[in-house]
Amino acid sequence: MAESPPLPISTPHAHTAPATPPIATFVFRAFISRLSSSLRQGFSDRRPWSELLDRSSISRPESLSDAYSRIRKNASYFRVNYVTLIALALALSLVTHPFSLLVLLSLLAAWSILYLFRPSDQPLFLFGRTFSDLLTSVGALLISSLTVGLAVVCLHGAFRVPEDLFLDDLEPRNAGLLSFLAGGPAGSRL
Repeated sequence: MAESPPLPISTPHAHTAPATPPIATFVFRAFISRLSSSLRQGFSDRRPWSELLDRSSISRPESLSDAYSRIRKNASYFRVNYVTLIALALALSLVTHPFSLLVLLSLLAAWSILYLFRPSDQPLFLFGRTFSDLLTSVGALLISSLTVGLAVVCLHGAFRVPEDLFLDDLEPRNAGLLSFLAGGPAGSRL
């Protein structure tokens, strides 16, 4: 019996392009990574919800100045919890009004496209009409849900006694988001 010749074996070429992700994917992943780490770091300052909802520390303030003082102390201590409550109020109002949510998302997409491709000094002119930025009732829905969220936060802040809270001394007093409203740094006074 005669032996059959060996079968040819193909080998992959060494000069094929490596499978690297496109630059847009890398940038998107970097953005998502930074966003998730920022959210994780922000939520790490969250106080326990049981401490926020402790019914034994709720009492009526004696005066308006006492209520204002309580709101300031509680807002600095529970700020992440309060922002979460306001965001939940916004999300709940948009979920219960799905048409407004769709309009908001379409306006966001259209605004993004028009922002990139249209001169900013001219109003939007389509189909023989000029469109303003305040076209729908979405703005009213967002403002009303923000108002409800802020009202809940202010009521909780006014009625919760902040005496048992331990404020962090590591944070500077005026280093918040709106610290620029308080003026310059304390050391710059003459």
